[in-house]
Amino acid sequence: MQPTNQPPAGPPTPTPYGRGGSPTGYPQPLPGEPTGRLNAARLWSGGVMTAGVAGLTAVVAVLLVRGVLGIPVLAPERDGAMADASTALPAAGAAVAALVATALLHVVILTVPQPVRFFGWIGVLVTAGVVLLPFTTAAGTGTKVGTAAVWLAIGLTVTSLLSAVGRGAVARGVRRRGV
Repeated sequence: MQPTNQPPAGPPTPTPYGRGGSPTGYPQPLPGEPTGRLNAARLWSGGVMTAGVAGLTAVVAVLLVRGVLGIPVLAPERDGAMADASTALPAAGAAVAALVATALLHVVILTVPQPVRFFGWIGVLVTAGVVLLPFTTAAGTGTKVGTAAVWLAIGLTVTSLLSAVGRGAVARGVRRRGV
């Protein structure tokens, strides 16, 4: 008889845990496979909350830049020219952008490995592009910087909040109490 602390002699036996051989009973994913289950309701409720926070961020940023610092803020008009913005236009635009970003995050989670990392890069690059956009106009330097600051605040808010929402919307397995 073999001692119980020694491995069995002979050829290795197949693991009873399925692919990956996890002793916790949960199968381990293959390389490139999604690692969790998406909770779409949690993703979209977080996206709606992010839209609200992004709208409020726009209001506060416009009030700071235009109201306190006295710098005009640009916003696109129908014909593509830039004009002085009301506070509601950037707030509504920020909320819509957050909802569009939530839809993008949903697709990214369903299709790519490490979706939050990819979404973060997409968010940072889109934010950089939007921040640079005012510098392509003939507006004054103060207006360009003020507008870029408003859009930077909105972009960072949406990207950071949705990255956290994305992490929270993907279930990673059952956690045991006390672990």
